[in-house]
Amino acid sequence: MMSPAIDRHAGTVLVVDDAPDALRMLCTALASEGYTVMVAQDGAQALERLELVVPDAILLDAVMPGLDGFETCRRIKARGAWAHVPVIFMTGLSETADIVAGFESGGVDYVVKPLRVDEVLARLGTHLRNARVVRLARDAVDVGGHGVLLLDARLRVAWRSPQAELWLRQAFPDLPAEAPFPFEWMQSLVNSPTGHEVRHGLGTPGPADEVLVARNLGAAGLGETMVLLSLQSASAVPFHASEGGELSRQPLPALTPRETEVLTWLAKGKTNRDIAEILGMSHRTVNKHLEHIFQKLGVETRSAAAAMASRTLGA
Repeated sequence: MMSPAIDRHAGTVLVVDDAPDALRMLCTALASEGYTVMVAQDGAQALERLELVVPDAILLDAVMPGLDGFETCRRIKARGAWAHVPVIFMTGLSETADIVAGFESGGVDYVVKPLRVDEVLARLGTHLRNARVVRLARDAVDVGGHGVLLLDARLRVAWRSPQAELWLRQAFPDLPAEAPFPFEWMQSLVNSPTGHEVRHGLGTPGPADEVLVARNLGAAGLGETMVLLSLQSASAVPFHASEGGELSRQPLPALTPRETEVLTWLAKGKTNRDIAEILGMSHRTVNKHLEHIFQKLGVETRSAAAAMASRTLGA
């Protein structure tokens, strides 16, 4: 017995298989459940279909001539406008390595041929409901114009808001549309402490005096990391090149003007008493500023703070 329809207009499903006649029963079942069904005979044709219509879900054969299902899925997930679409693999391959390959390429589920239609419909309905809930939340982010990224445990972009997509393409203009963003940049961001920022100068188009600032917001569940993007003036906060190279630059956390003065004199080798006299403040106030500076820099010693200041402030 077939599962009940989600609604009268259940959504659009793209079925990709090099032997569509063999899936006629599945397509008929989908149509009877209220789905609008599109069919593609290979990966290349599937990508052409997506350029015209973005479906609510994709049933994708893994083994096809030319562009196979795994590579097709990777290309789908690399496009911001398509990345949210759940992909369910259909294949006769049942080895663990093949199943893992399907999930690593971005698939959300895996059904083995010969297909059991009721099972496919049940799995499809579950993934569509989950995707709709997530889409509602993400639409709220999109409407707000926020630049938000979700990175998975393999440092791949699991999802990005339209604003994030725009800023990332401006920051890395030489990357083709289907290419992932630089691994080194993602690694420097995810490996940094929560709340830490990684900066990258905007490529063209974009104002020359602005940089893309990515802040690590921490774990978002299921091994994912949430990242908040924003644009800031390049001169707003001094920063230096990190060990990750020119692709990523790590600024000092925002210090108050007074804290910056204290840190500058600390880097010049001045004692707390010297700093108090130079800046006309009490010894206790200098100590309080240093407590805040150490906390913001994530260091515990004067020498560590002085080293960071020397590299960043040119002190």
